[in-house]
Amino acid sequence: MSETSAATDRGHTTWTEREIRQQPVSWIRSLQQIDRTRDEIAAFLDPLLANDKLKIILTGAGTSAFIGDIIAPWLSRHTGKPFVAVPTTDLVTNPLDYLSPEQPTLLVSFARSGNSPESVAAVELANQLVKSCHHITITCNEGGSLYRSALEDNRSLPLLMPAETHDRGFAMTSSITTMMASCLAVFAPDAINTQSFQDVAHRCAQIIHSQGDFSQIPFGDFPYERVVYLGSGGLQGVAREASLKVLELTAGKLAAFYDTPTGFRHGPKSLVNSKTLAVVLVSSDPYTRQYDLDLLAELRRDSLAMQTIAISSSTSPSSYQARISCCLRQIARSSTLSRRFAS
Repeated sequence: MSETSAATDRGHTTWTEREIRQQPVSWIRSLQQIDRTRDEIAAFLDPLLANDKLKIILTGAGTSAFIGDIIAPWLSRHTGKPFVAVPTTDLVTNPLDYLSPEQPTLLVSFARSGNSPESVAAVELANQLVKSCHHITITCNEGGSLYRSALEDNRSLPLLMPAETHDRGFAMTSSITTMMASCLAVFAPDAINTQSFQDVAHRCAQIIHSQGDFSQIPFGDFPYERVVYLGSGGLQGVAREASLKVLELTAGKLAAFYDTPTGFRHGPKSLVNSKTLAVVLVSSDPYTRQYDLDLLAELRRDSLAMQTIAISSSTSPSSYQARISCCLRQIARSSTLSRRFAS
């Protein structure tokens, strides 16, 4: 039995629902904490970033890995530094594909609990293989192995998220978005800080409120059997995370897929049938947006899917706002979809 169906049988809200609702407040709390420690962060980070040879790896397992997929493209573009996203599950199995002994490396680890074997092993392997390796540990669990180890290592900067973001629900929600916002604030303080993020938090609080008690399916009460999320660049990471949320929260009863709009044409589009919901996450970048809208028009023209939805952030000039807003919408909507399919 899924978490959703069990809670519904008891007449209670789920942990997942509570953790979705708390996100806007948790974001601001975490960013206030980041702002208070700007001097400490700068003292650790600035000397590392001054090295043009520094490689920055964003890592985690499962949903925590998707944080890197979502924000690495924007951070690379905004800072001019080489950010790459590599899951801990890949680092552990193929370390020499990603870690070079002679290349200075900053490993940014995301972890809800900080106790997964892959997350701990990735840090240990990086320290063994790379001569000059430093770490930023972003986690939600004060008692986790990653956080405790980082506190004792002068090559590490531990950043603890608000306690409530150590999600108790099976599916990560407030943990991923809070860690994501905090990482953006660490590396791009000019763009992401407590003040600038107020609008994102406010708009996402409105989105959550608009979902009511989460008992209604946001796209209409249609008998979907498949859902596919499509996004370009960092929004591909959002699409991947959204599809995983649907899979987790419906206990696999609703088949979920993800791809890029351009890649979807090359084979995966064959999955679309009369029981499919297609969701296109439209980029705020004018160039990329053309490709997204072209695929959207094609899906609607084909008229094969039961429903085709576009999610956009046309009023926001900043791509980080589009990504985070879209991510929250999908997590919230995935939760309401689970009410329909997790009985």
